[in-house]
Amino acid sequence: MVRDGDTRALPAAQQPDWPDQDAVEEARAELRGALPLVIPGECDLLTSRIAAVARGEAFLLQGGDCAETFAGVQADPVRAKVRTLLQMALVLTYAAAVPVVKVGRMAGQYAKPRSEPTETRGGLTLPAYRGDAVNDVAFTPEARALDPRRLLRTHQAAAATLNLVRAFTTGGYADLRQAHAWNQDFVARSPVGDRYAELAVQIDQALNFMRACGIDEPVQHAVEFFVSHEGLLLDYEEPLVREDPLTGRMYSSSGHMLWIGERTRQLDGAHVEFFSKIANPIAVKLGPGTSADTVLSLIDRLDPQREPGRLTFVVRMGSELVRDRLPPLVEKAAGHGAAVAWVCDPMHGNTFKAPSGHKTRSFDAIADEVKGFFEVHHDLGTHPGGLHLEFTGGDVTECVGGGTDVLLEDLADRYESACDPRLNRTQSLDLAFLVAGMYSPG
Repeated sequence: MVRDGDTRALPAAQQPDWPDQDAVEEARAELRGALPLVIPGECDLLTSRIAAVARGEAFLLQGGDCAETFAGVQADPVRAKVRTLLQMALVLTYAAAVPVVKVGRMAGQYAKPRSEPTETRGGLTLPAYRGDAVNDVAFTPEARALDPRRLLRTHQAAAATLNLVRAFTTGGYADLRQAHAWNQDFVARSPVGDRYAELAVQIDQALNFMRACGIDEPVQHAVEFFVSHEGLLLDYEEPLVREDPLTGRMYSSSGHMLWIGERTRQLDGAHVEFFSKIANPIAVKLGPGTSADTVLSLIDRLDPQREPGRLTFVVRMGSELVRDRLPPLVEKAAGHGAAVAWVCDPMHGNTFKAPSGHKTRSFDAIADEVKGFFEVHHDLGTHPGGLHLEFTGGDVTECVGGGTDVLLEDLADRYESACDPRLNRTQSLDLAFLVAGMYSPG
């Protein structure tokens, strides 16, 4: 598919084959006049925070839904995802003694790449579900119709989600003194919940000591929280680019941080061209087939000025390959003078189909890929910069294993994902404690 604007002559992978181009142009025109969701100063602040990650001074924790849905734009599920990320960050900050940069896969993750353009069930073939920004997950001709008006609903849903996120992270909910309140549910009755409760007691003691000393830092009451998504749909992303009147630089106003997926990082493609023009911090997903030469070419195209915090590589190798495939990429990038942050996505390389037909992931494989990621960086003397996860704030049964020991036969109990399997809250906290131990062994 060929784009207009700066990318008009370039191929764009994973774009919907919209049936009505006039409707697409109308949606793009409305998006060009829409209010920005984020502002340049916020994006620059995140760039500075990721620069600290690249220097080995902080850890990036990025996570949320595989695919957000319009129906999920409600206070309770948004609060639950924010709470889960805050709890994981608290574990890492306190148990591993490392500052954590908190980035949600939120307020924009409404589009998904697909392996096939269609899906067949019972002899009926329909367009594949490409995320709520394009069509609906229900398997009917009406629901699966590609509708460009959904791009406008995506902006509205993202704005509502971002408003909730900002309210929760600045309005008292993120106060460290709420650490116990975040645990007053099913997690409190699990082994990892008990472990977290012990940590919360230590935090309370530390805060009481600080207050006794007359110290009351604002950071105790609010947190920096950024949002990110895959910049997949160029009909959505291109119209939301805005010029910063102070600097003249161009920023995506759809999110603080955007990433290019494994399927759309072609060096001669529209996505790399688009990302090269925006000043936001950006990331690129790298699978096990990525060559060192490709990494160097991506650095030259996307970070020619070698700006610290500008570029993050999110590696998704799979637990069986990460120890072999990652080292040459890290070594070549370091030798190229690039101040990139390296982040582990242990989700996408470890997906398999259960006998029940559900897509799932093994917690043990996820943990092993993270362990391999840390081992590689420790061996090379480089910094294991962060985690990129798909999780939710509820007690879903989508990934097997973990402290609550979800079994293959349990998957159907609460399999709620619109696309790929996510860690539940207990599994997420289990992983946070494991990572804290990897970060500070002994």
